[in-house]
Amino acid sequence: MVRTPIGNDIRRLRFEHGEMTQEALAQACGVTRQTIIALEAGRYAPSLALAFRIARAFGVGVEDVFRWEQA
Repeated sequence: MVRTPIGNDIRRLRFEHGEMTQEALAQACGVTRQTIIALEAGRYAPSLALAFRIARAFGVGVEDVFRWEQA
């Protein structure tokens, strides 16, 4: 499995926001639950538009959700 160099705190943010489900976040962002699963696992790098939608769903900035993790 190849991980992306983009780390994220989606799982932590979901739990800090009332234990939001992956499905609820997916619906709020207009993607599938499988996309959220892949993002949380680091198997998928979001588009810039999706990164903004996820950040807005949590009411935070993009850099509060995503970070660059160099190898």
